[in-house]
Amino acid sequence: MRPSFHPRLINGPFDDPGLFIPFQFQNRAVIFDLGDISCLAAKDTLKISHAFVSHTHMDHFIGFDRLLRLSLGREKNLSLYGPPGFLKNVEGKLAGYTWNLADKYNYPLSLQITEVHPQYTLCRSYRCRDRFMPVQDPVNQPFSGILHAEPAVIISAAIFDHRIPCLGFSIKERFHVNIIKDSLKALGLAPGPWLTEFKQALYSLADPASKFEAKFDRQKPARHFILGELAENIARITPGQKISYITDVRYSPSNRQRIVALVKGSDHLFIEAAFLDQDREIAERKHHLTARQAGRLAGKAQVKQMTVFHFSPRYTGMDEQLREEARAAFEHCRRPEKRPV
Repeated sequence: MRPSFHPRLINGPFDDPGLFIPFQFQNRAVIFDLGDISCLAAKDTLKISHAFVSHTHMDHFIGFDRLLRLSLGREKNLSLYGPPGFLKNVEGKLAGYTWNLADKYNYPLSLQITEVHPQYTLCRSYRCRDRFMPVQDPVNQPFSGILHAEPAVIISAAIFDHRIPCLGFSIKERFHVNIIKDSLKALGLAPGPWLTEFKQALYSLADPASKFEAKFDRQKPARHFILGELAENIARITPGQKISYITDVRYSPSNRQRIVALVKGSDHLFIEAAFLDQDREIAERKHHLTARQAGRLAGKAQVKQMTVFHFSPRYTGMDEQLREEARAAFEHCRRPEKRPV
């Protein structure tokens, strides 16, 4: 199965957090956290359609300015999500600049900001042409864990304790559609943009008995199929990919329970490991995880792959020790017959 998501940490494990997740065959991406994103290429930054911010400590939010700067003057809708107080935080950022020329841009930028609370969200729009002044009151909507949903993808969140509310995220492909190339060739079909439309029809749960028109190019006439029959011939449906992201949380019972529930079964978990377990008292005081605690959580959640990051600078040059401590706990806790280390 060729994965749909290719996540990568923007910076090294001792630097600002940020997980960039581009979508295969699409000129778009989402990002978890907005620390320093200056090393992310401008062309990649401009692919971002949705940004999910765990909390607004500087090392997780300072990249908002660069994202905004690159997006100005473009016809773009940018959605951002953050914890309680996020609307005020974004408004404060926007208020720091002078927008007297904003209505002169040829292409309008629009920001859709969502503030996440345990039971509800507050959503508000800010348009460049309105000098980013809100034109309506926030819209209150119920929240039950899902922040964003589209035919192929669901993005979920949970609120954790970091002395302040802090969000963790998970992106899940509803299911994966793998095209069988030999079957395409047998039917005299060639890959092309029509396959994206075909996949979207499947993700949208269109009626299998409905007609599907495969448009190729101007030189070739469109061909017509029954959607379900075409899917049986050229598609292999498999479980969707799941990527999760956890940072800046304390190792409390309530946090542990919610983390495992959010990330359970992930194909790849990115999780902070700020301290070695020998310094767990410091980790507790600062409301962060140790490497061993990160590995335990990943093991309990039965994730397939784990990457630890957000190391304290006190361990500069000791990154392999942090990774090894996390890996040992991860492998130990994945074995149900063994007690946690």
